[in-house]
Amino acid sequence: MNINVKILEPSGILDGIRGNQLRREISDIVANEAEIVLIDLKEVKFIDSSGLGALVSSMQMVRNANGKLFLCSVSDQVRMLFELTKMDRIFQVFDDQDEFHRQVLAVQ
Repeated sequence: MNINVKILEPSGILDGIRGNQLRREISDIVANEAEIVLIDLKEVKFIDSSGLGALVSSMQMVRNANGKLFLCSVSDQVRMLFELTKMDRIFQVFDDQDEFHRQVLAVQ
């Protein structure tokens, strides 16, 4: 069975502008019927509240299309932000793409 997985790798600061770009990309991905979306945050140095909002609405878009959204490679700053805002309970976060592939794709 071939699962449609899309990996996004935003970089820099995930703020309002980049967050809107991310939302548009997720919207396109969902329209193309990707079942699993992985957002690799290894190049993201900082996320502000707008960026966090973009991640949450991206998650909702993917869920509404019966897909799954995962995150990986979060920096210490982003991990702290997720813990402070309880986002670590909403998002399933993997150490890196390898762990994601082992745990998610191997199970399918």
